[in-house]
Amino acid sequence: MNVKRGLLFGFLFAFLVLGFIAMKRSMPEAKEERIYNAIKIYSPYKLEKRLGGLTIIDTRTGKKEKPSASEVLLRMDELDKEWGRAHLKIENNDVIVMGDNNQTIVKIFIETEKERAFLQHFYGI
Repeated sequence: MNVKRGLLFGFLFAFLVLGFIAMKRSMPEAKEERIYNAIKIYSPYKLEKRLGGLTIIDTRTGKKEKPSASEVLLRMDELDKEWGRAHLKIENNDVIVMGDNNQTIVKIFIETEKERAFLQHFYGI
């Protein structure tokens, strides 16, 4: 009886650990909300709800991506990072959002060093 109970608890523990690891992998990176939301307005990638989950739409081309539910937020982060490397620039205490023709769209003030570190880490600029 003791061996059976040990196996039961062992399997339960293994499933809990595997579930936690899977959940942790599918979570997007932590972001600085103020600066990320200010930049996100100018990103060409938008999420659209659909019956089977979420779709990522590129508003420039109208192209739609339909990643699985566990990958949609990770894919959105990847697309935002690619776009940010090409269209964002840090100058003094401002983030400059540039359009496709390198024209300045808006300057966003960086309030803290934490926001600057986030920009350098997340967008790679």
